Amino acid sequence: MAHGFDYDHGTGHGVGHFLSVHEGPQRIAKAPNTVALLPGMVLSNEPGYYRADAFGIRIENLELVVEVPTAGDMTMLGFESLTRAPIDRRLVDVSLLTDSEIAWWNEYHQKVWQDVSPALDGGDLAWLEQATAPLSR
Repeated sequence: MAHGFDYDHGTGHGVGHFLSVHEGPQRIAKAPNTVALLPGMVLSNEPGYYRADAFGIRIENLELVVEVPTAGDMTMLGFESLTRAPIDRRLVDVSLLTDSEIAWWNEYHQKVWQDVSPALDGGDLAWLEQATAPLSR
């Protein structure tokens, strides 16, 4: 939204209770929702953008709602990624990313590497190492 583009779909919805594709009651969308997010809920996180007759891109992960300590008077809610799959770096023009976006990307891929690499060897391990290598300018 910061640049005037609207991806015109919900950002996320609940998953995992009845195994439906779009499961409530929680969701993150333009449509009003009276159900508050609570620790332990699982939601999809699916930012994307589609330009009619041109292209579309979407990244979809699952997130756990967690309490996050703050320096203030209370804890806040945040998200902990449950997904452990690399995002294809060929989809990214690094020159368009902010420093914080690059940091998020690299932290996410470090988690993928740490959690998945112990289960791999040989060519699979080499592929994961390449797929989770840090982005840089």
